[in-house]
Amino acid sequence: MAKVSKKRAAANAKIDNEKHYTLSEAMALVKEINTAKKFDASVDVHVRLGVDPRKPDQGIRGTVNLPHGTGKTKRVMVLCTPDKEQEAKDAGADHVGLDELIQKVQGGWTDIDVVIAMPQVMAKVGRIGRILGPRGLMPNPKTGTVTMDVGAAVADVKGGKISFRVDKFGIIHNSIGRVSFEPNKLEDNANELISTLVKMKPASAKGTYVKSITVASTMSPGIKVDTKSII
Repeated sequence: MAKVSKKRAAANAKIDNEKHYTLSEAMALVKEINTAKKFDASVDVHVRLGVDPRKPDQGIRGTVNLPHGTGKTKRVMVLCTPDKEQEAKDAGADHVGLDELIQKVQGGWTDIDVVIAMPQVMAKVGRIGRILGPRGLMPNPKTGTVTMDVGAAVADVKGGKISFRVDKFGIIHNSIGRVSFEPNKLEDNANELISTLVKMKPASAKGTYVKSITVASTMSPGIKVDTKSII
């Protein structure tokens, strides 16, 4: 059995495992129990949904604009035709081009967080699908990363737009900020994500839709949230 550090034990002692906290209480507590002092830890929300991801209409996937951003500057690559390159650069894209960037990725480079592409170049982007796909980087119309309006797409990502996708267990895992954020900002971001998920409930999903919500920071124990306090 792994030995629990003093810091982790102290954090565990501050959480009542039998209690389901309000979202406001959870966000204040997640800052208090943070044990990562050498860096600005991520605050993550884990939402277990009553869906069967194997069914096409229940594979929840989409995007949401967090009102206070994520606290992380995302590295954006735009794959586009020459006439759109300046638009992408003006919007703040970190890497812009097409063939040379595709070759770079084929060579093993993946130092990026988001890939945006124009519909016209997707045939070429398909060459690196096996590299981008497993890393969650493949552009997709459902997440707004396949678009003619590359400037707006870059601005959205840089401004706090995140994508989410249910895993094979029916759970959404997303970072909604940093422990340095004020609790109310973390709460606002989490509410935006959760309310978006609620609006996306499939008609075919039966029973309880939002089964559980847990909040945690990097390396901290999880805090159970009362779903009724949100929905």
